[in-house]
Amino acid sequence: MFLVTGDTHGDFRACAAFCDRLHTTLEDTLIILGDAGINYYEDYRDAMLKKILASLPITFFCIHGNHEARPECTGLYTQREWHGGKVFVETEYPNILFAKDAEIYELDGISAIVIGGAYSVDKEYRLARGMNWWNNEQPDAQTKTAVEQQLLSRGNKIDVVLSHTCPIRYEPKEVFIQDMDQRSIDKSTEEWLDELEKRIAYKKWYCGHYHTDKRIDRMRFMFHEIDQLGR
Repeated sequence: MFLVTGDTHGDFRACAAFCDRLHTTLEDTLIILGDAGINYYEDYRDAMLKKILASLPITFFCIHGNHEARPECTGLYTQREWHGGKVFVETEYPNILFAKDAEIYELDGISAIVIGGAYSVDKEYRLARGMNWWNNEQPDAQTKTAVEQQLLSRGNKIDVVLSHTCPIRYEPKEVFIQDMDQRSIDKSTEEWLDELEKRIAYKKWYCGHYHTDKRIDRMRFMFHEIDQLGR
């Protein structure tokens, strides 16, 4: 099975219970739509979490969010091929995979492109308290160009988009933080995704980031729910 869920932020208790209930194996893959929280502390705490996840009978496939370091910047990961695309992996934890932005993966007959990253609305809060924040949290111009070229090479057709945030016209405004001035938030990624969404033909689009479970047309926001990819 290829399964999909939203942000875990380092809390995998629900995932462990799911594995136990469905008797999953390493042949099953759980896609996490960003903010897995596995590369958040960049110290022994991350290693402790990885050891726990390595013991679970499932393969994790993680999209990059905005509350974690990019795996390629940590110095811990190597690249390898997986389902037609490149992933980042550590030898010690072969069931924990990190997607590479702009790669296209073939997942049981479903073509899926990955677009990670988003702006952190809690950036100032984290910096003021000495918490981690990464200035490359959003996709850069090179990544955006790579995404566009990948899609163009397929005639702008793809089965599934896996992203952390969403096109701006789909933003779930009901979950916005009260009293936060939306004009202070950098929404360039969402604006770019909006233009991209207008140009491509796709069947489903999955995203996390907003901590809500919701469907709008072909857009699926995921947080607590775990569902089979493409359903």
